[in-house]
Amino acid sequence: MTKKTHLAREMSARHIQMIALGGVIGTGLFLSSGYTIHQAGPLGTVIAYLIGALIVYAVMLCLGELSVAMPYTGAFHVYAKNLIGPATGFTVAILYWLTWTIAMGSEFTAAGLIMKRWFPQIPVWCWSLLFIVIILLSNIFTVKAFAESEFWFAVIKVVAICAFILLGALAVIGLIPIQGYHHAPLLNNFTKDGLFPGGFSGLFMTMLTVNFAFSGTELIAITAGEKTLPKAIHTTLWRLVIFFVGSMIVMASLIPYQKAGVTQSPFVYVFSQLGIPYAADLMNFVVLTAIISAANSGLYASTRMLWSLANEGTIPAVIAKTNKRGIPVFALLLSMLGGVLALLSSIYAPGTVYLVLVSVSGLAVVFVWIAISLCELIFRRRFLAAGHQLSELKYRTPWYPIVPWFAFIASSLSCILIWFDPQQRIALYCTIPFVIVCYAAYYLQTLWRKYTTKKKVSTVVK
Repeated sequence: MTKKTHLAREMSARHIQMIALGGVIGTGLFLSSGYTIHQAGPLGTVIAYLIGALIVYAVMLCLGELSVAMPYTGAFHVYAKNLIGPATGFTVAILYWLTWTIAMGSEFTAAGLIMKRWFPQIPVWCWSLLFIVIILLSNIFTVKAFAESEFWFAVIKVVAICAFILLGALAVIGLIPIQGYHHAPLLNNFTKDGLFPGGFSGLFMTMLTVNFAFSGTELIAITAGEKTLPKAIHTTLWRLVIFFVGSMIVMASLIPYQKAGVTQSPFVYVFSQLGIPYAADLMNFVVLTAIISAANSGLYASTRMLWSLANEGTIPAVIAKTNKRGIPVFALLLSMLGGVLALLSSIYAPGTVYLVLVSVSGLAVVFVWIAISLCELIFRRRFLAAGHQLSELKYRTPWYPIVPWFAFIASSLSCILIWFDPQQRIALYCTIPFVIVCYAAYYLQTLWRKYTTKKKVSTVVK
């Protein structure tokens, strides 16, 4: 085992762009989108996803300048440490690490449940264990193995969504018959119950759910230093609009908002209404692929974040050591252990420990976005104050400071607004104390380190 200052960057342009796309497309789109339609109504859902896409794009524009100017594995944690403060950097890293490890636990459980549809006689834990081994092996050999597997996972998801949008659009205009309609549905669902059937408040209360669906876009910053990073960022907005907003328009046009998100995935519902053979099985496979892909990306991201903490000495340095292939095995195993513990808590303590973990991890991504936008504001100001010129930056966040301020304010508002949704309020109750604990842990660790250093010095002097 050896220690490195940077990890291997072996991804091609196609890998980075598909990871950027595949990291976003997950269960948030395939499963949770129905909840948004049910709560916000058809028009409210489309508006919410458009706003969400703009927020994510603004965050990515901020991240682009930071990542190109300061390429580093575990990027946003280091930016927060250097630009805001070491305690904030530590907290951001822990929050992001926890986000992905908890998500992995959920995904392994969900993967087992999905397989039970085809193999009801085999226990869920057997499938969960199988997927744990597969994901671990995908990440433990080389970065290329991870990149190639994630590329093909993303391809399956993209093809499925393109087919959904195409077939759904044909049904909307009446070229394909759909059950429950004797004429072209068109956009009648958007107006027949009023523009905002659940009230205008539904739009704001679903913004956090929408942001969760978009979480994962920031994954491309984990490969900071790649020449293709700016290009991947610039294509983010249109990809989000086509895949997310396009899917929402089709869903909202074909599914009455009262039925959405109540019984099954809206994708499966639409395919079933179109009379496509084996629709449920096809979408079951796609959702399974999305889950495996998210777990794959999650282990990669959480491993790099943990390696980054160890590399700077915040946690034991042994975790930063890599094998001959340049893979941080200890960080990888610890991150996977976190996912396994989350899986166990989802089975044995779903209403207590797991509920708290999910609440913290859910809100944590938006906290990371807030930190990224704040880092960009501080970085640009310090860069110019140090006598540098904007022309020295290889990539610049456009419309500064409007873009970072928009990202900061909009992300902050999406956190505050969940207070008004009793079902999501627990996220604030759990996350705010957890953030305080992270800050306290950092300062206590610092005090302990100073104490032990003084003790060593005094012992040497004696």
